[in-house]
Amino acid sequence: MFAAQTYVARRSRLQAQLGSGLLLFLGNDESPMNYADNTFHFRQDSTFLYFIGVDQPGWAAIMDLDQGTTTAFANDLTLDDIVWTGVLPTVAELADRGGITQTLPTAALADVVSAAKAGGRTMHVLPPYRPENRLKLFRLLGIHPDQAREAASIEFIRAVVEMRALKGAEEIADLEKAVDTTVDMHLAAMAMARPGMKEADIAARVTEIALAAGGNLSFPVIATIHGETLHNHNHSHTLAAGQLFLLDAGAETTNHYTGDLTCTFPVGTAFTPRQKDIYDVVLHAHLAAVAALAPGMPFRDVHLLACRTLAEGLKGLGLMKGDLDAAVEQGAHAMFFQCGLGHMMGLDVHDMEDLGEVWVGYEGRPKSTLFGIKSLRLARPLKPGFVFTVEPGIYFIPELMDRWRAEGKFTDFISYDRLFSYRDFGGIRIEEDFVVGDGACRRLGKPRPLTAAEVESVRGV
Repeated sequence: MFAAQTYVARRSRLQAQLGSGLLLFLGNDESPMNYADNTFHFRQDSTFLYFIGVDQPGWAAIMDLDQGTTTAFANDLTLDDIVWTGVLPTVAELADRGGITQTLPTAALADVVSAAKAGGRTMHVLPPYRPENRLKLFRLLGIHPDQAREAASIEFIRAVVEMRALKGAEEIADLEKAVDTTVDMHLAAMAMARPGMKEADIAARVTEIALAAGGNLSFPVIATIHGETLHNHNHSHTLAAGQLFLLDAGAETTNHYTGDLTCTFPVGTAFTPRQKDIYDVVLHAHLAAVAALAPGMPFRDVHLLACRTLAEGLKGLGLMKGDLDAAVEQGAHAMFFQCGLGHMMGLDVHDMEDLGEVWVGYEGRPKSTLFGIKSLRLARPLKPGFVFTVEPGIYFIPELMDRWRAEGKFTDFISYDRLFSYRDFGGIRIEEDFVVGDGACRRLGKPRPLTAAEVESVRGV
């Protein structure tokens, strides 16, 4: 973790924004896979990490904004625990690393909350995403699990989002480290993939690199010959010459900052002419979006620019037609690009998504309901300190083709006869990570192959 003063300063800034009341931070618990002692890999709540700085299960904390104090609630290990875990730092030692000097046993949390309720004090909570934390809010505050998200403090959410969205120098350095490891993962995949391998072989190799760097994966690996399925975690297929392979994978550092890159490459040594045509359309959209990045630029406008650029390229290949401005405005391009151009990135690969996309990416403004753009997670103007992805793609989804043609949708913009010759094409995505500086945006991490020729140079070794 970072130095204790980092967490003290963060809590001080949070207190200045919110004024009065109490802030309840619930850390995560161990989560069983199939019985209590066989747990999933533990991952602490990111907001708890950000403000409290403790990466252990079973913790909670309360900030008293009126008293200017922070109290951590956790239990020291018993001898029975130590048999299984070994000796770990005490509660007091861990709290001190986050600049917290006041600690109480876990059981005392209910008493403190009850006293606050009895005194008519305001208790601010964040929306829970773990079922055990929904139950804790029910026991502590009487908030029914079904109403837990609605009961969350909007004031608290907005304050956390605005702080976590602006990455400091320590965070950017850790993010850079995560992206460097992520580049290593992708380079290894591009160099090793061969016909006859399983997708699982490549998924295993990139996972090994993430773990060997001392951290973990930032999300389950997407390693697939079916790139048209946007979040495809099936690794059972065998690679064959002539196919495309899409890898979407990222590393997480020991401090839990994340990387997120996507590359698409031929299973053979070179793209087919048709594959290269589509790859170049995606790359052109990617480069156009990157060139448009700047402080103050609404990311929604960058997304629409990428959509318009994709549509131009697709029209050049005979897949789209007609008035492209109207096509993008009405959402016809979503036949090929169904998702958003990017998302915030930090302690979460989709940063702060548990707090609500409408606050993270839209500053409280409503999202579009139009297919395609409704999946855009980030729309707000870019600010110095923002870290985010840029990831245009083209995806040929047979089920979507069938439905839209049967419904007669967008016949003025989509050349369906030409489109259906791409029915088994798959998908292509290019994704990189960026940070906004005071005057410009820059790419995070070391270089990696981007153009079709650069990709083929790796594939040809």
